[in-house]
Amino acid sequence: MSNSTYSGLEEKVDELIQLCAEMKAENQALRDETSTLQSERKALHDKNQLARVRLEKVLRRLKTLEQGS
Repeated sequence: MSNSTYSGLEEKVDELIQLCAEMKAENQALRDETSTLQSERKALHDKNQLARVRLEKVLRRLKTLEQGS
């Protein structure tokens, strides 16, 4: 193999190494974003459950007041 062949191969390997590093960083960023979104989703779900429980309690009280009238 000639020097130009080695040089071309070396350049391609360097490009692959760079691409791998970029993809690794992007993958980590996506994992972090996924984790954040899952945490937000859980918080919203918990908040929704609390609102549902409170609303059911209010509806039961209204029903009780209606029956008492």
